[in-house]
Amino acid sequence: MPLHAELHRHLGGAVAPRIFWRFLQRQHHPLATQFPHYEEFEEFITRPRASLVEFLELHTMVEQVQSLHNLPYFISKLVRGAYVFEGILYLELRYTPYYRTDPMETESRRIDQMEEVVNTIALAANVPDYPVVLKQILCMHSRLPTRINRAIVELATTVPHLVCGIDLAGPDLLYKERLPELLELFKSARERGLKTTCHLFETTNGFYPEFLPYLNRIGHGIQVALERPDLLVEIARRRQCLEVCPTSYLKTGTLPDLTALRRVFHNCDNAGVDIAICTDNPGLHNVRLPFEFENLLTLDVIDFDQLKRCQAAAFRHAFAWPYNEPPDSIVRDIINKQAGSTTSPDPTT
Repeated sequence: MPLHAELHRHLGGAVAPRIFWRFLQRQHHPLATQFPHYEEFEEFITRPRASLVEFLELHTMVEQVQSLHNLPYFISKLVRGAYVFEGILYLELRYTPYYRTDPMETESRRIDQMEEVVNTIALAANVPDYPVVLKQILCMHSRLPTRINRAIVELATTVPHLVCGIDLAGPDLLYKERLPELLELFKSARERGLKTTCHLFETTNGFYPEFLPYLNRIGHGIQVALERPDLLVEIARRRQCLEVCPTSYLKTGTLPDLTALRRVFHNCDNAGVDIAICTDNPGLHNVRLPFEFENLLTLDVIDFDQLKRCQAAAFRHAFAWPYNEPPDSIVRDIINKQAGSTTSPDPTT
């Protein structure tokens, strides 16, 4: 089967809609009363939104359900689906750990709980039947105060075997008023040896080239190729990769259709800038990684040569891919190493 590396996937948008809905039903969650029938629930969470800010309200809804206690359930289902249905061998899963802590606790206690969140996700992701190499990216957030964002960076430095990088998420229109402190946090992360990516140039509100010197990759970055292609020379010189998530731009109202991405791929190819094709929120979008590739091919946004280059770029720019060999030559070894374990995931869905 084809083997993929997925570099941009949010925990809050990763679980398939039906699995999420069944969980709500079994837990008698208030949302289950609001959406007693699955079809209504799927339509609600997968319909396009008018803006990125509106779309991010869905993340807030999911974060309230993905509590520390419930994380193992969601992670095990996420890993199973990624391996079986998407052929994903390496996955970087990103989230804001503070938003998975207990909201009834004090801020100090919640900061302490963030390490428990990281460890819980790592343990739940070890599903021998589905040997995905899963590493975590911790997201600072544009709505969180600097002291909490700094604690997220500090946490990442203490568990490098579990956390492979730092990101900045949240509405990008809030970056401007906090630019100096956010840049300082990224500078600190790089000085501590952390890999970095950032939600940047996704929308017309996200033009902040000041971040570029502190990044290894760029989360989305499509607007720089569309509106500021002059910056691609600098991006290519730094060997920074764009994490392009096609379906997201339809769901967040960023692009009217995907044909605009032809210019993104064309300009990046001409400038020598790598692109990794990603899903962003496959559960909330009801899409899987292979479909992202197929859809771009069907729409003549990319050809098969570009597809192969994007697949290779994802492994090349992965923050913690643990092998020097290409994935095809080591997958059998990974499966054989895992085969001796008798541990199996919860078979329920």
